This record gives sequence, C-alpha cells and structure tokens, in this order.
Amino acid sequence: MIPGKDTKVGKSEVPKDKSGTFALFDIEHFLRRLLKNWYWFVFMFLVGYAISWAYSKYYAQNVYASDLSLSISNNTSSYFSPNQSINFIWGQGGNQDGVYLKKMLFSRSHNEYLVKELNLFVNYSTKGLIKSTYLDKDDSPVFLEIDKKHLQQVNYPITIKPKGNGTYEVVLPEEGQTTSLYSYEIEGFQNINAYNRPANKVVRVNEWYNSPNLRFKLVQNPITPGIKLDNIIVNLTTINQSVSEIVSTIGVNFDKEISTIMIINKRGYNLNSTVNFLNKSVAELQKKRLEDKNTVNKNTTVYLQGSLDEIRKRLDSAATALNYLKTSEKLYNIKDRDEKSLEEIKDLEAKKADLVSKVNSLNNIRNTLQSQNFDKMIATNAAGFEDGMFSASVTELKALYTKRSELATIYKPASEPMKEINRMINEAKTSSFNSLKNYYTKYYDEINKLDQRVADANSDLLSYPEKERKYLDAERGYNMIEATYSSLLNRQNESRLNVATNQSDISVIDPAKNLGQGPVSPNIKMAKAGIIGLMLLIPILFVLIGELLDNKIRNIKELLGVTKIPLLGVIGSNNSENMLTVLEQPKSSVSEAFRGIRANMRFLMNNEDEKGKVILVTSSVGGEGKTYVSINLASVLGLSDKKTILLGMDLRKPKIFGDFKIDNKYGISNYLTGEVGIDQIINNTKIPNLDVATSGPIPPNPSELLMSQRNVNFIQELKEIYDFIIIDSPPVGLVADSYEIMKYSDANIYVVRHEYTEKYMMKLITEKYQNNEIEHLGLIYNDYNTKQGYGYGYGYGYGYGYGYFDEDKNYKEPLLIRIRNKMQAMFNKK
Repeated sequence: MIPGKDTKVGKSEVPKDKSGTFALFDIEHFLRRLLKNWYWFVFMFLVGYAISWAYSKYYAQNVYASDLSLSISNNTSSYFSPNQSINFIWGQGGNQDGVYLKKMLFSRSHNEYLVKELNLFVNYSTKGLIKSTYLDKDDSPVFLEIDKKHLQQVNYPITIKPKGNGTYEVVLPEEGQTTSLYSYEIEGFQNINAYNRPANKVVRVNEWYNSPNLRFKLVQNPITPGIKLDNIIVNLTTINQSVSEIVSTIGVNFDKEISTIMIINKRGYNLNSTVNFLNKSVAELQKKRLEDKNTVNKNTTVYLQGSLDEIRKRLDSAATALNYLKTSEKLYNIKDRDEKSLEEIKDLEAKKADLVSKVNSLNNIRNTLQSQNFDKMIATNAAGFEDGMFSASVTELKALYTKRSELATIYKPASEPMKEINRMINEAKTSSFNSLKNYYTKYYDEINKLDQRVADANSDLLSYPEKERKYLDAERGYNMIEATYSSLLNRQNESRLNVATNQSDISVIDPAKNLGQGPVSPNIKMAKAGIIGLMLLIPILFVLIGELLDNKIRNIKELLGVTKIPLLGVIGSNNSENMLTVLEQPKSSVSEAFRGIRANMRFLMNNEDEKGKVILVTSSVGGEGKTYVSINLASVLGLSDKKTILLGMDLRKPKIFGDFKIDNKYGISNYLTGEVGIDQIINNTKIPNLDVATSGPIPPNPSELLMSQRNVNFIQELKEIYDFIIIDSPPVGLVADSYEIMKYSDANIYVVRHEYTEKYMMKLITEKYQNNEIEHLGLIYNDYNTKQGYGYGYGYGYGYGYGYFDEDKNYKEPLLIRIRNKMQAMFNKK
C-alpha cells in the first residue's frame, strides 16, 4: 500500500474549505531553527554582557540609603506632641505620636526649612569622560552661595573649573538661557528682557559672579575634600522642586515589636548627603518638639490659672452661703440624713463638674482654631483627651495659614494658587472641627447620663422639709464647685511640672552614619540579567518572526495530513554535478528511493501490467525537481527492462537534453508543428531501453501545441511502442497545460520540494484531488535532508525564484505572500 493512500471515503473526511490549509506555526521546526542558529545566541550573549558591563561601569547611577532610628517617649503632655496613652491602629499596632511625627517628616514646612537651612536647592555633581557623579556639598572644594535678592536661572548647569591659586572658571552652557527667572525670596518666577549668553569668566573665591540670569559667589570649603575634581557642576532648583524630590526619597517605618521606635531612611545619589540630611532633620524635629511643648504647656498653665481664679471666687461665694445657712438656720446637724444617697449625688456631681470643665477647655480650643490664634493654643489634655490625628491636623492647618499669608503677597485672591490653598485650609479645618465635634458629643452624652442619675438620687430626698432641702442644695453646689477647682488644680500642677521638666520626647537611638554602605539600587545583577536576556530575546524574535512569515513545506506528516494525497516516496538531497543519479550512482540511497517509487507507482495505475502506461510528472513551480524526478524515474524503469521514453513537454524551458548530451535542435515542439517526423525527435541513450524526446526550440505558442490533437495522437502512438511514457510537464502552479495532459495519463506524480515549495501552492492541487477532478495522483517529497540542505548542485536548474519562463512575469502572487516575502528579505531569510 502506498504511504498516505486514501480511498474516496477518506477524501470526504477533509472539509473542502480546509483543503490545503496548513497550520500557521510549527513548534517543532521553530525549536530546530533555534538550535540551528545557536551561534547567534552566543554572539548576542557576548554583546549583552559587554553592554551590561559598560552600563554598570559608566552609566548606572548608584543610589545609596542611610537610616536613623529614634524612640518616642511616653511622657508627652503637649498639644503639639500627643502622648502614647491612646493607641490607634497603624498596620497591626502603633502610636498616635508616630502618626504625628511621620506627618511632620513628610510635611512641606519641615522639609522646606531644611532645604533653606542646608541650601539643598544647590546640587553638586562632576562629570568624567562618560559618566556624571553626584557629589555631597562637602566633596566640593568650594560652595556656591547665591544672592537670594537677585533673580536666578534654575535647572541650568553651571560648570566650575579649578584654575589654581583660589581661582575658578565659570562656564555656562552654549544655549539654554531663559528670560523666566526664579526668585528665592517670593519663590516664584519673573520675566526679564532678552539677553545674550554670558561669557565664560574666571572668578576668585568670595568674588561675586554677575550675569543677567545669575548672581553668586564661591565660598571656600573649610574642609579639604578627599578627592580632587577637574570640574564641579552646580545646578539650582526651585524650593518646591527640592522639597518634592526630598519627600519622595524619605521612608518611615515602625518597629514591629516596639511601636514607639521609628526607623527613618533616606535615599540619594550621595551617601554623605543622605546622612547629613537625616541627622539635621531629626535634630530640627527635636528642637521644634521641645519648643512646641513648652509653648503649649505655658499656654495651658495660663489658661488653667485663669479658670482657677474664677472658680475660686465661686467657691468662696458658695462657702459663705453654706456657712450662713449653718449659723442662721442651724441646719448643720440634720437628723436622719440619707448619707448613702448624698454621697452618691456628691460623686456624680463631681464627675459632672469635671466634664463641664473639659467642655470649657474644648470651647477654648475651638475658639482658638476659629480665631487662627495658634500661639494661644492650649494642650488637649486640658480637655481630657489626647488625639494625635487631631494634633497633626491642627499643625497642618497652622502651616497652611502661614503659607497662605506668603502666597497673598504674590497672588491675587481669585488666582488658582489662592483657591487651592483655601481649599486645603477648609479640608484641614473640617477635619479638626469634626474631631472636636466627636468629643463634644461624647462629653454631653456623659453629662446627660449623670444628670439622669442625679435626678434618680434626688427622688430619695423629697421627704426632707424645705429648709433642710435648701441646705442640702447649697452643700451640693459647694461640693460641685470644689470638685471643679480640685480638677483644674491637678491639671495646672501637671502643666507646671511639664514646663519645669520638659525635654524633647524624641531620643535618637542610632544616628545616621557613613559606614561605607553599598548602593541599594540599581540592582546590577538584575540589570545585567535583564540586558543579557533582552539581547538573547532578539534572535528568538527574529527566528519567531521568520517562522511566522515562512510558508515553506517542511513536515511530511503535516503535508499528508492536509492534502490526503498518497506519498510515493521521499528523495534525499542530490550532491552530484548532474541529474543522472540512478545511472551514475546506482547504489546510492537516492537511487534506491527511486526504485521504491517505481514499485509504489503500480498502486496508482489500473491494470499495471498493460503496455503503454503514461506517467506525468509536475510540480507547483520551477525549481522543485520535477525534471530531476522525471529523468531518474525514466532511468530506473529503463534499467528494469521496461521499454521507456522520456518526453520533455516543458516546452517553455527545455532542460533534459543537457544531461543526456543530446542535440536539442529538433524536438517535440518541431514535431507538433509538423516540421519533422517522430523518428527525428526520438533519441537513444546509453540505457538500451530508455529513449528521450527533448522539448526542442521554444515555440511562441506552447499551450496550444500541448493541448492540440496532434499531441494526443503523438502520445497514443508512443503507447503502442513503449511500456512506459514519462512526461516532464510544465508546473501547474503557473499554467494549466499539465491539467489538460493529465486527461491522457495513467498516473500523475506531483513533486514537492522540502523547504522550498510554498504551502499555499498546494491548495489548488489538493482541492482538485478532493473533488475527484484529478485521479491516480501521488506525491514525491524531494530534497529531504534533516540537516536543512537544499542540495541538487545541478547548476542549470530553475533556480530558487519563480522566474520559470517569460509568461510568468505577469503572474502575481497573493498580496499577503508578496508582503511576507519582502519581510523575509528584511530578515535575511533564506
């Protein structure tokens, strides 16, 4: 049985719209191509390694990080320093003071102060042959000190080159000067008239450099830097830009076991800069916290003293009234007093007095917020609560009011910056007042509950006579005022103690230090792996694109599965100089393959023992080896004692005569036109049973000659003489001549060349076979080589293009195929 031989039932199993349709992607072939192009992966790996090495050495900007740990003590009583007594949820634990400090560390006011105090808007760097390196201020031999009253151009690199003897050359960029300059006083931009680029100038230390867009002087660094620099590049930035950049590089975390320990880290391009910033930042926080605590505690002491003075007057008045009743009404010894009820009422009214005192303190805090008089703010513990979030919101509100005052000197009330700052103030106020509202609600709810309990206790005293009830009311009033006085006195003592013993509640555990820490980013190993991986991905993408664009037939199994056409045999690559493989290499594997094809052909033909069998050999286009198959198939039949003739009916491109060394002066074209007889075109070969009729000169009308009745009669006449007639016909992918000749053939052989025949070319022949328009059809898979060689070596073949004959110049491939072929050329696809 022929491999792949199907019955008509089998043909119907393939839907007609699927006939000749191949899979878009062959994973097996893709992997083989990757292995075949291994040298590209080696090359791209070396390229990637070289690029990653250059990147890490010359281009990667190292980012360093330093950290500082501090402890927040629990003895805080200041309004601006909320204490730890009330915990809150921060992740899985934490403290309110931590929230406040974190907001302080990220606040604009705090970082703006540091930017101005440390001149962090002046950035230093140096440039080598390729790479720029950021410097700490102390790494520079001189500092740049600007004149803040003069407008300055920001983001404009100023190059300072040492010239010796305390002189430096100031070099400005060739272009980039602008008329929009920045004022460090108002922190905004202003426009000036156009000007020419300032010329380079040599200045001495402490000498002012003046230009329309800059004014500064160089100040000698008191510390001699450890490195010698050929150039220092100074870049000025705006205050807002500097603050934003700093805030984006700060991180705050709390210790998982002890929530009062805070770890602050800072990232930057220079390790010393991060260390100096952290230590200065925390030192400023300590100073500010102590000032805030003292201010608030003093305000609280003054407020409580005023309240005590007022309560003292009321207490004296209540004592006088109570003594009068005792002496005048003789009510100091009431019989049958209900001491239990009286004691309960006394306790309840003492609690109420304490709550009323807290409400009064709340009123003071609320009024201070409304009046924006933050310097008079009292501590929240005077109102009986500690709320870090509230304190932080008030701190933010205070900073926003200060900022609005600054902006008011620059912008009009209806401007966008003023609208934005007012919006932020309203949000902060709403947050603050909502917090106070919650405490008001809480206190009033407790007061109402106490009033209800007092009323219930009073019901037990209704049995007393009127005079005795009058005395008891006076006594209760006195007790309530006395309780209020005691509560205020205790708070005042706490406040005075805090003022006397105050110290910063921030203690540095581990200050930031330069311990030679390595960079935290970029991750050089990951960067190298990424670069090398990307370079290795390039050949994979090229092979993948080439694979997706490649439409060549490379898989015998897929070919048979799609076409359902039986396979007669597989021919390996021919490495000889001509096409006479069977004659000159009879013991080769290729010759043996042709003998197998000879045996398999009997399955295609009916009554294979009859004389005069016509076998037509064709293909899709030129270059697929149909002539090679025709010659060797005829040779193997002739060598098997079968009288055989090989007809060169490819009239457009004669070829057979060259291998057999036959004169092509007269051939089939001459016979079909009636110029010569049949005896004049039949040539003998060195194989006794093999004759050859060449094509002859190329005629102007090859199709008409091949489809003429004379050609039909010619074939019929040869059938009477020969056992086998092998027809080397034109390729069916370009002309329809072969389809006409197939009407008179007993077997049709379609040659498919490995890695050469296009998949789309198989669609037409497959459809005709599935529709039973062509019968007795078999495939020969030619030039199969697992090492991917094209083979043949007969230099006069059709070539690898589609230039088969002159008529094919008008043949147009499908649009998608033309696009694909052009892209293949771009990828150097073979």
